[in-house]
Amino acid sequence: MIYEHHRIRPISRAAFLARMARHGALAFTVTLISIALGMAGYEYFEDLPWRDAFLNTAMLLGGMGPVDPPKTPGGKIFAGLYALYAGLVFLIVAGVLLVPVLHRVLHRFHWETKEKP
Repeated sequence: MIYEHHRIRPISRAAFLARMARHGALAFTVTLISIALGMAGYEYFEDLPWRDAFLNTAMLLGGMGPVDPPKTPGGKIFAGLYALYAGLVFLIVAGVLLVPVLHRVLHRFHWETKEKP
């Protein structure tokens, strides 16, 4: 089990902060890998300088859409697939960051005060 059962006392604040740090590190790693993939794709398919590739990648990952419209056929395919990927990454990262908080809140509501062996 990833998280403690509702019959077990909620974890301490320090343990919760450590859990949030682990989840934050995972979200940060997924975001960095996604930025690297997007930049590589924009540099390869659209021949954009790294700053413009970063801008387009960051805008897509943030849900805003690309700044430079793709011009090449390969760039258009890449941009479409990356946009779909970026939408999923946005939802996954949000979930990874929110799940520990939601679990803690629900755990406090449903925690049985008598611990059972």
